[in-house]
Amino acid sequence: MQEGCTVNQTVKYIARKWTMLILLELYKGEGHTRRFPELKGCLAGITQKVLSVRLKELEREGLVEKKMDIEAFPLKSEYTLTESGLEMIEVIKSIKLWALRWKIKNIECGSQDCGQCVL
Repeated sequence: MQEGCTVNQTVKYIARKWTMLILLELYKGEGHTRRFPELKGCLAGITQKVLSVRLKELEREGLVEKKMDIEAFPLKSEYTLTESGLEMIEVIKSIKLWALRWKIKNIECGSQDCGQCVL
């Protein structure tokens, strides 16, 4: 596969550890928005540095938009899925449906049956 291939380029940033989980947590937020500490709290095991780097990558790729409240002290940052990010959620939903149908036997995730999840 060529370096410049669209699929190759997309997989490079989507397949990085935590990327899809960050997108999913943003999707679950009110208005598809969450603040940095909220994201960190939802993603057990992620370091502050990795979360920061991944959010910058997602912002650069146009999947996430960062908004700063400069009137607040300390400054507050909010991250929101863009239209492109919301379309990526549909791709993730399709991956989940495929996994449930062909690979994963309705493993419970958290407190609900994965097969019943609205995602």
